Amino acid sequence: MTAAKLIKTIFFVEIAKGMALTLKTLFTPPVTRRYPLVKRPVKPGFRGLHALAKNEEGRMKCVGCGLCGAYCPSKCIHIYTTEGEDHNKVVDRYEIEVLRCVYCGLCVEACPFGAISLSEHYEYAGCTRDEFYMTKEKLLENWDKYFTGEKGERYYRDFWQPKSENFIAHEGQAMFKGVKNAK
Repeated sequence: MTAAKLIKTIFFVEIAKGMALTLKTLFTPPVTRRYPLVKRPVKPGFRGLHALAKNEEGRMKCVGCGLCGAYCPSKCIHIYTTEGEDHNKVVDRYEIEVLRCVYCGLCVEACPFGAISLSEHYEYAGCTRDEFYMTKEKLLENWDKYFTGEKGERYYRDFWQPKSENFIAHEGQAMFKGVKNAK
């Protein structure tokens, strides 16, 4: 044992530092928010309640590819599709178990169509598990509530990567037909 360790052990230096910190903050006013009256500010890009995005015509963007469910680490997303006219997929049911979700945002990043989003809404409570089982209809309503107008476009433009402009070939890079070179 070195002399410095011996002195710290004998004179309880760590305990004295802790007590000094306690005494320094003892007489300062507490930083407590009175929640229902004073709500915390939500920063843009916050990961809250889920929503299914709609396009300009008001139709759901989801095509039922299932990538969001495949990427989800908690496996809380369930998509049920059928084959419609012209052999296209039709999304019959899109369900999210909110109580299992870890709000990681991988579903948003995995979706190539920008069909799922995480809103800034964090105040939701319920008495039963069924209230936290989001169906396709509830998710589309969430889009109308929390992403009206420019807010939905800004959400995808500012907070989620990668974007198509990230996939531009550079000078001298081998590339496939149809890929543009960066200038």
